[in-house]
Amino acid sequence: MDCTKGLSRRSVLLGTAGFFAFAAVSSRAGGSRADQGPIPELIPIPAGPFWSGSDAAERELGYRLDEAAYGHSRTRQRKWYDFEYKKKQRSTTAYRITRNLITNAQYAAFVAATGHRAPEVDEATWKSYRLIHPFERTRRHAWSGGKPPAGRANHPVVLVSHRDARAYADWLSGETGLTWRLPTWLEWEKAARGIDGRIFPWGDDWDPARLNSHDQGPFDTLPVGSFPQGASPFGLLDAAGQVFEWTASETKPGRYEVRGGSWDDSGCGVCRPGARHSRPQDLKHILVGFRLMVEGH
Repeated sequence: MDCTKGLSRRSVLLGTAGFFAFAAVSSRAGGSRADQGPIPELIPIPAGPFWSGSDAAERELGYRLDEAAYGHSRTRQRKWYDFEYKKKQRSTTAYRITRNLITNAQYAAFVAATGHRAPEVDEATWKSYRLIHPFERTRRHAWSGGKPPAGRANHPVVLVSHRDARAYADWLSGETGLTWRLPTWLEWEKAARGIDGRIFPWGDDWDPARLNSHDQGPFDTLPVGSFPQGASPFGLLDAAGQVFEWTASETKPGRYEVRGGSWDDSGCGVCRPGARHSRPQDLKHILVGFRLMVEGH
């Protein structure tokens, strides 16, 4: 699909400082414009119903996968999956969503053009999150001098808050003349699993070779689109594993739903599109990135 359809000449060429800044930053980061250009590729999701949420059998599968991987029942004991949305048919209007997660290279164009803060977190803030990952592990994802880490231009951008993701969407909207935004949980889930209620993007059977999780992955992010065999029926990539994704759905004031699982997860019950939990909007996590969507065809 030509994602530039309907854009002005200025938008297509990004004839602003953003385009040239992107090219320079991407080159220095070990990537090129040909990798994941400044205008993310969009794929169409049709209007209509789809099976969303989970039933008892799917949630039980999630718990069993976790138990087999971790050798304990912590997710079951903590009822991680007990509060998923009930499985039923729900509907969306038509929209387009980015095939891939937003990359460091794409985000670099925004940082260079606007001076927005680069993805980073200081040690005190990180420790205040009370996460299991040591601060030292964040260093491979942190930017330096406004530039992405070397060799990671095509990796998903992380260490971005919900506010950062929205700021990038606003900037991209101004550059292209389209209105970009984070998807709601419903829009994200439909793109991630198709319409038939499958448990994973590729089907009902767990296959660790189809995603970047801790089962077979390098315990790190990978270039986006590295697992084409894990695509959803609509062609969405990295919907399971790689990194969790911010959505536009607020669960309570200041907290937003995230979906998808990550490179840190094993099992992978949490990598099911029906799995859900929320994070504070100001959190900058090495396990959380985002993708965007545009309403309509």
